[in-house]
Amino acid sequence: MLLSPADLSRKRGLRRMRAVALSLLVFAALVFIATRNRDGAWGYVNTTAEAAMVGALADWFAVTALFRHPMGIPIPHTAIIPNRKDMLGQSLEEFVTGNFLTVDAARERVVHADVVRRVGRWLTEEQHSARVITEVAKASSHALLAIKGDDVRDFVEHTLMPRLVNEPVSPVAGHLLGSVVGDGAHHGLVDIVVVEAHAWLRTHEATVASIVAERAPWWTPGWLDQKVVDRIHAEALSWLVDVRDHPNHSARRALDDLLAQLAQDLQHDPETIARAEALKVRVMAHPQVGASAVAAWEALRMALLGAVADANGPLRGRGVAALSEFGDRLVNDPELRHRVDGYASDAIGFVVGSYGHEIAKVISQTVDRWDGKEAAERIELHVGRDLQFIRINGTIVGGLAGLVIHTLNVLL
Repeated sequence: MLLSPADLSRKRGLRRMRAVALSLLVFAALVFIATRNRDGAWGYVNTTAEAAMVGALADWFAVTALFRHPMGIPIPHTAIIPNRKDMLGQSLEEFVTGNFLTVDAARERVVHADVVRRVGRWLTEEQHSARVITEVAKASSHALLAIKGDDVRDFVEHTLMPRLVNEPVSPVAGHLLGSVVGDGAHHGLVDIVVVEAHAWLRTHEATVASIVAERAPWWTPGWLDQKVVDRIHAEALSWLVDVRDHPNHSARRALDDLLAQLAQDLQHDPETIARAEALKVRVMAHPQVGASAVAAWEALRMALLGAVADANGPLRGRGVAALSEFGDRLVNDPELRHRVDGYASDAIGFVVGSYGHEIAKVISQTVDRWDGKEAAERIELHVGRDLQFIRINGTIVGGLAGLVIHTLNVLL
């Protein structure tokens, strides 16, 4: 049996206590021999020594019988641990499950240990937050490298796309669009489109002229066509400026009404729903969808790998700062700490309640794998030193009991 440094220390302590207990037995035996057949006060000493030997031998037998046969003699009901280790392992498992691995005990321990505050205090130190981010970066890199393009393609083509084809998305899209329009969340996008359209139109007058010229009659003179182009270009720029600068412009309201109606039709109009679902199926059936998904994933993966691998990059720097800030909040924000304590205790309670028996089963399974002699030696290393006090106390208490009994005998 391989012993750890802690086990070697326990073994040395066990030997010392055994030597102390044996020394008391030998001392009692020497005193008994030296005071035999002597009268007077020596009789009291002799009786005390004799009772001390009896107590020492009885407790030596009791302690030894737990771990082995005394003096190698197979006396019944000795070597209890080697012979009944499986039952002891099962009993220990039941004891731990019933008294320690309980939901209430686990929750109470998490709260009383103040784990969240300690974690927060630990995270406030930058080197600790950096260490956490470094480990997360390593794990993320391994995960990103493990996901291949073929895996993404298989997932998109055989799992995601069939599911999207079979699931109606129009009602969901309509509900989402209605929420966006109701909250005005699309106004920012409209602003961007209008600004970009104005900028493009202002710098591409020639493109507008060519488009208008293609639609002009063949018989109109060139100077008239140019006048029309200039007028259309100026009016379009003016209209875009009005739309850009007036949040309540009629064009904006018309777009809001259009989107709101589309949202309603996507949820309730069968014809609109059918057209939307048909469009979805055509898009999903396109052969480039899988390739596009793989290309997008590869681009995203390479970008993430580069950002994660850069120890001094902005991504990891922001991660360290955010983690340190979160640790500071855990220390100084009682409300947040209370919530996280609740989450942690709920999580530990769930694990203990659901898997406590399996966790405790490790005890009985480990003991089952031990040899009987090995089990006895391991247990004796941990409790044997304290059990030697039973032998020491037996020697002392036995001697005192013998003295009291001899005194009463003489007095009576």
